[in-house]
Amino acid sequence: MEEVVSTRAVRLPEDAEFLLAVYRSTRQDEITGFGWTGTQADAFVALQYEAQSRHYGACFPDAEHSVVLVDGRAAGRLLVERSESAVHIVDISLLPSFQRAGVGGELVHRLLDEADNRGVAVTCHVYVGNDALLFWERLGFVATEDKGAYIALERPCGISRH
Repeated sequence: MEEVVSTRAVRLPEDAEFLLAVYRSTRQDEITGFGWTGTQADAFVALQYEAQSRHYGACFPDAEHSVVLVDGRAAGRLLVERSESAVHIVDISLLPSFQRAGVGGELVHRLLDEADNRGVAVTCHVYVGNDALLFWERLGFVATEDKGAYIALERPCGISRH
């Protein structure tokens, strides 16, 4: 990957519109299938994004919220909560134009290195049926729990990523 991938802390309110756009991109295929007007879709996305934000805030109060940058351009968001026993990837979402380009892999590899240096596991959740499950499996993550709509995944400390 030739592009420089970096992160910076989310700055509200200035990042709010971008973060909503990233969230919308993750739901676009689903929303298109509803046949809604633009106004209806916008209202749905805003409500769902707000609900997700409240949930993350309540369940992961200490999570680090970052904007993902590629060559200085806003490309997505990353939420990570660190504890004594794990690095938990709460959310990693990239705009479609930055997907399948190595950006997500670069971010996760950095977190895997951090976790290995600390001697802890890396965990995350993936929505059942999400194509991203293959991405996580390639990185050494294994399913640890079926949570209904989501699958809990873990990559134990020190597992080779190659």
